[in-house]
Amino acid sequence: MAKLDYDGPILEIENLSISFFTRLREIPAVMDFSVTVQPGEAVGLVGESGCGKSTVALGVMQDLGVNGRIVGGSVRFKGRDLAKMSAAELRDIRGNEIAMIYQEPMASLNPAMRIGKQLIEVPMIHEGISESEAWVRALEVVRDVKLPDPERIMRSYPHQLSGGQQQRIVIAMALMSKPSLLILDEPTTALDVTVEAAVVELVKDLGKKYGTSMLFISHNLGLVLETCDRICVMYSGEAVETGSIKDVFDKMQHPYTQALFRSIPLPGADKNTRPLKAIPGNFPLPHERPEGCNFGPRCDYFQAGLCDGGDIPMAGIRGDDRHFTRCLRFADIDWNAPIEAMAQHEATAPGKVVLKMENLKKYYEVAANALFGGSSGKKVVKANETLSFEARESETLAIVGESGCGKSTFAKVLMGLETATEGQILLDNRNIEQIPIEKRDTQTVADVQMVFQNPFDTLNPSMTVGRQIIRALEVFGIGDTDQARRDEMLRLLDLVKLPREFAERMPRQLSGGQKQRVGIARAFAGGARIVVADEPVSALDVSVQAAVTDLLMEIQRKQKTTLLFISHDLSIVRYLSDRVMVMYLGHVVELGTTDQVFAPPYHPYTEALLSAVPIADTRITKKHIVLEGDVPSAMNPPPGCPFQTRCRWKSEVPGGLCEREVPPVRELVPGHQVKCHLSQEMFNQMEPVITVAAE
Repeated sequence: MAKLDYDGPILEIENLSISFFTRLREIPAVMDFSVTVQPGEAVGLVGESGCGKSTVALGVMQDLGVNGRIVGGSVRFKGRDLAKMSAAELRDIRGNEIAMIYQEPMASLNPAMRIGKQLIEVPMIHEGISESEAWVRALEVVRDVKLPDPERIMRSYPHQLSGGQQQRIVIAMALMSKPSLLILDEPTTALDVTVEAAVVELVKDLGKKYGTSMLFISHNLGLVLETCDRICVMYSGEAVETGSIKDVFDKMQHPYTQALFRSIPLPGADKNTRPLKAIPGNFPLPHERPEGCNFGPRCDYFQAGLCDGGDIPMAGIRGDDRHFTRCLRFADIDWNAPIEAMAQHEATAPGKVVLKMENLKKYYEVAANALFGGSSGKKVVKANETLSFEARESETLAIVGESGCGKSTFAKVLMGLETATEGQILLDNRNIEQIPIEKRDTQTVADVQMVFQNPFDTLNPSMTVGRQIIRALEVFGIGDTDQARRDEMLRLLDLVKLPREFAERMPRQLSGGQKQRVGIARAFAGGARIVVADEPVSALDVSVQAAVTDLLMEIQRKQKTTLLFISHDLSIVRYLSDRVMVMYLGHVVELGTTDQVFAPPYHPYTEALLSAVPIADTRITKKHIVLEGDVPSAMNPPPGCPFQTRCRWKSEVPGGLCEREVPPVRELVPGHQVKCHLSQEMFNQMEPVITVAAE
C-alpha cells in the first residue's frame, strides 16, 4: 500500500477514554487523554506503572484485546480515524506506517527463525518487494543499528545474540518499512546502562535519518529528557501535565510532576543532608479513584470543596509552548518555594570491620560441548577474579556493574548458596567461604541476609504476610512463645512502616512496594548484621523507590547494619552509598569513597558508566561517551585487561600492554584504588563527566 503524503500532525489523540470490561464492572483505564505528535517530533509518555501509558499505545495500535474498548474520543493517524478503519486497512498500517517496539525483545522475535528471514518478511508483506531487494534493505538497516558483521547476524538465530543485540534487531525490524510513527514501550528496561545509552543514541539518530515521529513510553524521566522534544506526564489514567521538555522540567505546573521530581535522586540529593521526599499514600486502584482530582488525596496543595468538586479539565499556561496542566490551583501555588526540609541525619561513622574478602575467586566448570556443539573437554567460567575489600558496621558499600560482571555470583558465595574456588571471606574474623548455607549455624544465617530484586518472586503466595515473618523468626530461634513471636512480627511491620492489619493479608493484596517492605522485614527478622540488597528498588516505581531506600537507611541507622547495595543505577548509588566498588567481568576495577569514584580521575569503565546514566535535570551537561560492543562473556574473556576491547583510552598506553597483561591494582590516593595501566599523567588529565550549571 502506498504511504500517504500528509503535512498535518502524524498522531492526534483527542479526549481518548479506554475501559476494560469484566463480569463485575467497567474499569476505566484511560480518561479524557489528549496528545499530539507532529512530524519528526518525539513525545515522551511518563508515569508510574498502572497509570495507563501502555494502554494508550495499545489504543493507538487498536489492539485492546477482547475486554478493552475505546469508550470516548478519537485516535487519528495522518488525519484518518483509526477506529473507523477496516481490519484490512489496519493490517496495512500496522508494521508499515506505525511500528511498535516492546520492552522484552524476545517477545517480538521468533526463536526458530533466522534473523534475516524475520527482517525481510516486513517489506515483502507490506510493500510486495522481492526477496533480494528486501535482503539488501535488511543489511542496510542492520548496519544502521550498528551491529557488527551484519551478514553473520542475519544468518544467526535470536538466542545467539545478546539482549542488547536482540533489541537492536527489534528496532531494525520496526524501521524496515520506514514507518511514520514509532511507538517505543520501555524499550531499554531490560538492557545494561552502557548498552541502553548506545540504543538511545541510535533511536535518536535513526529518528533524524528516517524523519520518524516517536511516542516514547518510559518511567525514566532522565531517558525522556535525553530522547524527546515534548513530554506528557500521566497519573491514574489521565494526562496531568504536558508541554515541551524545558517547560515541564524547569517550570512544572502540576503537584504530581513536582512530587515525582522530588522523589528521584538528582545530583545534590544526599541521604543525610538532603533526603528524598517520597510521595505519601498509594496509587488509587482504577475502580476506587477519588472524586475530582485523582491526585488529591496525596497532594500537598489539596483544597476541600474545590479539588474534589468534579471533573477537572486541562488548562493552558500562558506564554509557554503548548503547556497544559490538570490542576485548578496551579496559578495560586508558589512553584519556586524552597522544598520543605526533610528530617536531616548526622552521618554515622562506620564502626569495626564486619566482613573481609581476600582474593576471592569463583570459577565454574562447564562442559564445552554443551555450549559449542561437539567439542569435548571442560570450559572454565571465571565469574569472580581476586575480589578483595572490607565492609564496616553501619556502612553502605555499593557494588556497581553490568550484567555478567559477577555481582550476583559474589552475593551467592557470601550467602552460602555457592562456595568459593579460592580466597577467603571473613565474617567477624571467621572463615565462611567454604561453608554452604545448609551447614551454617543459625546465627551466621541470621547475620547475613538478602533482599532480592523482585519482591513478587520471594514471598509465598499461599501464606499471610504475618505468617511469613513469624516463620523467619522461628527459623532464627527468636521468641520463646507464639505470642512473643507475634509481638516481634508486629514490631517488624512497624519498622518497615506497614500497617499492623497487613499481617492478615495475602501477598496478592499488596502492591510491589509493600511486598518489598515485607521482604525487608523478613531479612531483618533475625537482627541481620549484613544485608545484601540485590537491585532492591529497580522493580519499583520512582515514588516508591524513595520510600524504600529511605526505609533501608533508617533501619541501618537504628541497627548499625552493614549494607551491601548491588545496583547498576548510579544515581541511587551516589545518593545512598558511603563507598563504591565498580566491577567488570569478574574484576574489581575501581574502589573508593563515593566522592572519589564520582570525581575524576576515574577508571575508564567508571567514566563510561557515569556518561551513560540518564539524569532528569536540564542543568546537567555530560561528556558524551558511547561504548562500542557488548560486555564480553566470562566464558571467553579478552586477554590482558578485561575492559580493553571497549576502552577509549587504550591507545594512550604504549606497547600493547593492555592486550597482554591484567593491570595491577594501584592506589591513586589513600582508600581509592583502580586496576588500570594508564599513567599518572593520563589520570591527571581526566575531566569531570558530569557538570552542573550554576543556579
